[in-house]
Amino acid sequence: MTDHREKRPMITLYTFGPNIGLPDASPPCMKAEVLLKMADQPYQLDHTSFPKAPKGKQPFMDDAGTIVADSTFIRWHLEQKYQIDFDAGLSPQERAQAWAFEKLCEDNLYFAVAHTRWVLDENFQRGPAKFFDMVPAPLRPIVRTLVRRKVVKSLRMQGIGLHSGDEIVQLATRGIDALADQLGDKPWLMGNAPCSADASVFATVAGLLCPVFNTPLLAATERHANLVAYRGRGMARWYPDFKVA
Repeated sequence: MTDHREKRPMITLYTFGPNIGLPDASPPCMKAEVLLKMADQPYQLDHTSFPKAPKGKQPFMDDAGTIVADSTFIRWHLEQKYQIDFDAGLSPQERAQAWAFEKLCEDNLYFAVAHTRWVLDENFQRGPAKFFDMVPAPLRPIVRTLVRRKVVKSLRMQGIGLHSGDEIVQLATRGIDALADQLGDKPWLMGNAPCSADASVFATVAGLLCPVFNTPLLAATERHANLVAYRGRGMARWYPDFKVA
């Protein structure tokens, strides 16, 4: 576990941990940690408790005995318990726009990125296959195959996995271009200060720019200098000591 604040009542955030040159290989896990940083809440990280995940996925959070699963419910818990408004200063219309871009990242781009990592053999070997290195060697090939099969099935059930590779790239590129257009020359998604959606958008852009995977989505994101600079600002603000691969 890693303690990230002084001695105050402690939140435990359960995540996968640093991998593939990112603070966390999972965008939702990065989003949840960034929200805690934005909220200035003391927390510690635990990378060992995936089998205990109440919804079978991470992140989840233990706040003084209250278990909160899913990054969006973590956000709402922080807002309600600690009286935080991550979108302070935004109009109702701007809040709606921010929510729409957050869902673009989480309900579209997330699955396109997962497809490039888990379905394409070369990328799977470069990244997800190594996630299982802690599994005992005799069991590792079995566990790796079963989990990969489960992820591929979930991508088909979600819908993205039913498309061809070219079609997935077309859909994701449209979303990447939309993010770049919305960001424009602003430092953050909606203006001069980060809002709730920036936690998700930053995590998504960081994942898209991960150099471990040589994909058309990386190229589509690198074409936008403002997205590359945005990733840099987010890393400097929230992960200043982390060295990007």
